[in-house]
Amino acid sequence: MVDVKRIQEGNYDLLTVVGDVDASSSIELDNAIEEAIESGGKKFLIDCSNLDYISSAGLGVFMSYIEEFRKRDITMIIYGLNEKVANVFEILGLDQLLVIKQTKEEAKAALG
Repeated sequence: MVDVKRIQEGNYDLLTVVGDVDASSSIELDNAIEEAIESGGKKFLIDCSNLDYISSAGLGVFMSYIEEFRKRDITMIIYGLNEKVANVFEILGLDQLLVIKQTKEEAKAALG
């Protein structure tokens, strides 16, 4: 089960992901990102410091937006991955396709 909260902070949207993103809950993450895009946002920070687990379906949600973000000039930065979740991103090479930072401060700095 996952809970995704979205708030506006300064010039970016902050999406906070709490819990587990698996096949049954990945739709909630997908819907939250889609809502943020449709609201016209161009800069997103994804706080994963309370993300305990992510399945391939959850990773697929992030992957599905890579090209759309490029086309729409949208910046998305993920931060706060625990070691176990970060390893999954690295094993699949997603750390090369997505911008991932350790802390919120680093993520905010990378937004520019």
